[in-house]
Amino acid sequence: MSAEDNPRHLLQPYAGTIDTPVWFRAARTPADAGYPTHRHDGGELVYAFSGVLEIEIADALYLAPPQYALWLPPDVEHRALNRREAHHASVYVAEPLCATMPREAAAITVDPLLRALLAHLDRHPPAAPPTEAEARLLQVVVDRLVAAPRSGSYLPVSRDPLLAPVLQALQADPADERSVAELAAAVGTTERTLARRCQRELGMPLAAWRQRLRVLRALAMLDEGRKVEAIALDLGYAGASAFIAMFRRLMGTTPDDYRGRRGDLGVPR
Repeated sequence: MSAEDNPRHLLQPYAGTIDTPVWFRAARTPADAGYPTHRHDGGELVYAFSGVLEIEIADALYLAPPQYALWLPPDVEHRALNRREAHHASVYVAEPLCATMPREAAAITVDPLLRALLAHLDRHPPAAPPTEAEARLLQVVVDRLVAAPRSGSYLPVSRDPLLAPVLQALQADPADERSVAELAAAVGTTERTLARRCQRELGMPLAAWRQRLRVLRALAMLDEGRKVEAIALDLGYAGASAFIAMFRRLMGTTPDDYRGRRGDLGVPR
């Protein structure tokens, strides 16, 4: 997401006062929709049941596949965009309860239990204010968040003048098969220089970044019901086998099993 992104559907962020320690809210958003820059008094956990949300904070862009949610500390300005239809949820945490949570924005690993809890809350939204039983369930969600492993952005971005055009070109066409040397030549630099910028700015080689990009695009296509072979061809693979192997390596499951597990949790496919 960049400053030039102007979503067709501008959504209204939640602006109410949260009168309970933990609160849950889910929403379904159309393609090309976004929330303008805003902040909350408490912390917020953002999780996408389907689709991929892009969350921009200052100069950092966070995209999280289904194994991750994004934690936003209190008073952090952010904006969001989804390029395809999305079904997402927010867990709002009152500021006093945020002391044990990360002080900076971070991707949070969503284990099967936390994913199941969020899916249950989506199917059975808590009352406002929540009942005692619902409040206990929401507290379990917070406990799982505190214990969950944390990481940086799943797909980091860069404003580096050499690297940024390369990443933008790959995002525009994930099937682009140009080598690092060819991409470097396209921006007037050398393969070695571009590789160094990737490691410094992204924390990983360009090949690994490109695979993560393709996984994120694949997730959205799987949620749309696209066939695995068609997805593989759209992403530049000669056939389904190589794509399935890459997807299993990064996601720990096959594309069909991923789609099946989403359905088992009651998440629309």
